[in-house]
Amino acid sequence: MTSVISPVRHRADLGEMDADSKAYMTLQPPPPATPPSVEAAREGMRRARPFNQPDLPHVASVREYQVPGKGGPIPVRYYRGTSTLTGDALPVQVYFHGGGWVIGDLDSHDWVCRAVANAANCAVVSVDYRLAPEHTFPAAYDDAVAATKWVAANAGLLNIDPARMTVGGDSAGGNLAATVALALRDEGKIKLRAQILTYPIVDLTFEYDERFEKGVALNNGGMRDFIEKYVPDVSQRRDWRCSPLYASSLKGLPPALVILAGYDPLYDEGDAYAARLKDEGVAVTVSRFPGQMHGFVSRPKLLPKSLDAIAEIASFMEAHH
Repeated sequence: MTSVISPVRHRADLGEMDADSKAYMTLQPPPPATPPSVEAAREGMRRARPFNQPDLPHVASVREYQVPGKGGPIPVRYYRGTSTLTGDALPVQVYFHGGGWVIGDLDSHDWVCRAVANAANCAVVSVDYRLAPEHTFPAAYDDAVAATKWVAANAGLLNIDPARMTVGGDSAGGNLAATVALALRDEGKIKLRAQILTYPIVDLTFEYDERFEKGVALNNGGMRDFIEKYVPDVSQRRDWRCSPLYASSLKGLPPALVILAGYDPLYDEGDAYAARLKDEGVAVTVSRFPGQMHGFVSRPKLLPKSLDAIAEIASFMEAHH
């Protein structure tokens, strides 16, 4: 069994938070003394959309489907980029939104999916997996795997090329993308071209760097609260289906793009996962945004480095189509 590379608690300084991120934080209300209720957190994310995101990019088409799942139908939203031809069977990314498995939905990451579809000349299928605490682990994982298999099985309906499929996501969605890649590798029936992991959660046992207790978009307390809601049973937190860093082997996984934000409690574990992928023979590209915070890719209105990350995602996808 391959030994697990544990994240380092106190990494070397990556430099100053950049000016855009500092300005963004000055506009945020002081964090509550205790984590907000689930519904308050979800409503807060909904209300933040106009603050974080510009007008939605136009795409060639958007359709919605219901995917059969263990816990009932899984809503998905399908996009085709504007630069694609109507008759082409497109490469496709199955996308999982962030939000700590607790918040977020198809609308919260609508901008990201549209931007990727246009920039990468592809289709994107965004998955509205079940959320905690109503649906604890492994509900989100089960939905993510089911939705990805459905996309591959319905290539004709979606006019996509299942031989050019990638998975991607941010934060909790990056976690789901990584675990789906592991599940499909083990089953051996669907071969992914790539996995795109944007500040992914990969180790639910990690004690976070004390520098991120406050002053960042995602702090340590918030991350711990998400983990407790998604995987309340501590004994399950080393299961690779929620902590892919603890998978016995990462060999044979598809090429990975790992995007990391410096001012993020998840930086170290994402860095460790990228290192372990590389050590086990997986082609890995690591893109570091040292001055940015967790969540910057879905906040393009005030954090324009998001556009650089979208361009890198598109370039990586096109290189692996």
